[in-house]
This record gives sequence, C-alpha cells and structure tokens, in this order.
Amino acid sequence: MQNLLLILGSVLIVFSWMHLIRYEVWWIRAADFPHLQLAVPLFLIFASYLIWFDIDSPKEYVFISVTAITLIYHLYRIRPYTRLHSHQVLSSEKEQKSGDGLKLMIFNVFMDNTRCDEFLQQVYQYNPDIVLAVETNQHWMNKLKPLEKIYEYRVSCPLENTYGMLFYSRFPIKHKEINFLVQDDIPSLYVQLTLPSKRVIDLYGVHPRPPAPGENNRSTERDVELIQVGKRAKVATNPVIVAGDLNDVAWSHTTRLFQRLSGLLDPRIGRGFFNTFNAKYWLLRWPLDHVFVSHHFKLIDIERLPNCGSDHFPMFAHFCYEPDPEAKENKPQAEASDYKEASEKEQQLEEEKA
Repeated sequence: MQNLLLILGSVLIVFSWMHLIRYEVWWIRAADFPHLQLAVPLFLIFASYLIWFDIDSPKEYVFISVTAITLIYHLYRIRPYTRLHSHQVLSSEKEQKSGDGLKLMIFNVFMDNTRCDEFLQQVYQYNPDIVLAVETNQHWMNKLKPLEKIYEYRVSCPLENTYGMLFYSRFPIKHKEINFLVQDDIPSLYVQLTLPSKRVIDLYGVHPRPPAPGENNRSTERDVELIQVGKRAKVATNPVIVAGDLNDVAWSHTTRLFQRLSGLLDPRIGRGFFNTFNAKYWLLRWPLDHVFVSHHFKLIDIERLPNCGSDHFPMFAHFCYEPDPEAKENKPQAEASDYKEASEKEQQLEEEKA
C-alpha cells in the first residue's frame, strides 16, 4: 500500500508540473486544465500517508515535502476563481441605468444536439440583449429562426465543421466582420454595437480549435488567435467585450497571457469557477466558455445556466457601463517577455505558411 501511494503520488506530481514545459504539444497543454482534479487525489494521498505510515527515510521526507508544495501550487492557481480572492470586475452598486446595461448569453450548442427548443426557452427566459451561439450549422440556424423576430441585428456564419457562429443583437450593429485570423476554416467575429445610450462598444466572438486528438496536435493556432484578438482589444478606442469558447481554461498560461496583452478583466475572478465543460461528466469540468471586459464595465450578474443538450453549459452575464478608474489602473499589464512570446508564436505560424 505504501509503495502504491508513492507511485500514484509521484505520477500526479509529475503531471501537476508538466504544463510548465513550454512545448505546445496537446498532451502537455492539457496538463494546464485539471488543477482541482489533481489537487483532490493528491490531498487524499498526502493525508493517508501521514496517517498510516511513519516518515523515517529521506525518500519519504522528499515525497511528503514535494506533495505539500504541489498542493499549495494547485491552490494558488485556482484561488482567484474562489470567493477567497477579490473581484477583478467590481459589482455594480446601482440599478441598471436605461441604455447602460448589456445582457449577454453565450453557448456552444454542440452541433449534433437536437434539443434546440430548450435553448430557445432559455433565451426567452433570460432575455439577453446579445446571443452568441458557436458550433452552429445550417440546421441550428434554421431552428433558431424564431430569434429573428426578437433580434433585428444579426451576423451569421453557419458551418458544418463545428466552428460556425451565429450572433443576435438588440443593439444596432455599426460595423461587422467575420475574420479567419489563423486558420481558413475557423471564423471569429468582430462587431461594433451601439447601445441605447449611443455609446459604441467593440465585441469579439471567438472559438479557436483546441489542442486535442482529432482537432489539433498542438496549441499554436489557438494561442495565436487569442494573441491577435488580445492585441486588437488592447488598442481599441471603444469599450471591449471578448466572449466565446476559448477551448482553454481561465487559469492557463495562454489565457493569462491573453489577459495581459489585452488588459481585459475576468468577471469570474473572486466569484467562482463557472465550469461550462464537460456538462456530461461532472468530474471533468473546466471553465472553457469565457467573457472578458474592459475596465468600462461593472457586473450585475453572472450565471452558468442549466444544460440543454450540449456538452457545454450556456453562460449568462449582465454588465453595466460604469467605468472604473481603479480597475483601469489595476488591469493586467503585459511585460516585455509577453510581447516576445506573442511575437515568436506569430512568427512561427507565418514561417510555416510561407
């Protein structure tokens, strides 16, 4: 039993630290996901070892010490997404002003999902101003046609490769683009919306291809797409929202790099994980569906909505345009090493395409 705990614990420790290797192969990048799932069995092994066995050799002292350090590291990485951390996006202290509120719903529908009507009912119930649905094809576009009676302004890019996008808005669209930033079959959305208060905001909708078997053997393409969106958000003159299925967890190196490059804020920090994937397996859930905002917004509400047939839960967020000088001063800042890393990744792709 003692040897079994040593072996299992050692394997979990190696996997816990493996993501720090900056190789972009999918199985190394996947190690950035399960901090909570690794912390729980490691704690059980740690506690069991202390209870059942005497620690009387250097090997055992090293094992217990490294296990404790690894547990602390896991807690350090996930702590921002608990109530033990301060809010990065402050809560609005006032009721929504007319023209200043924005309700957003995002949903990876799972293209083969047949429970379209349940999603429609959620839209009717939560009454968002903006709906972004990804992994949508022509079938889903047809099923969501009733939304066209509610949302006058739309952008449609249905695709049969599980990377289609449908966008619905109550707010007038001043400008719209469907871009293929990195891969020819992976679209991203950029729109400028005019709020009832006449303020113009920039919204980016993203759904990059994940590093996973059958999808992409590396994370380079996903990382570069997020880098490019982040750099565009950084220089925007309007308030910015970035939303979608990033196929990356909130605490990963790539997502934190995106935040530093963009200067955008995460409303989940200080509030919870809001794990949206995998809706079918509760032991394997991570926050893959994201909403990031510039310092111009405060949060009224954020919810993970009930499952309606997809492998993702829908997400709902309600913001108020309420610029915060403190958030502007404390927003994530990129360092020279961040720009260097971003440039190297972009250059790598350019050279491969040449």
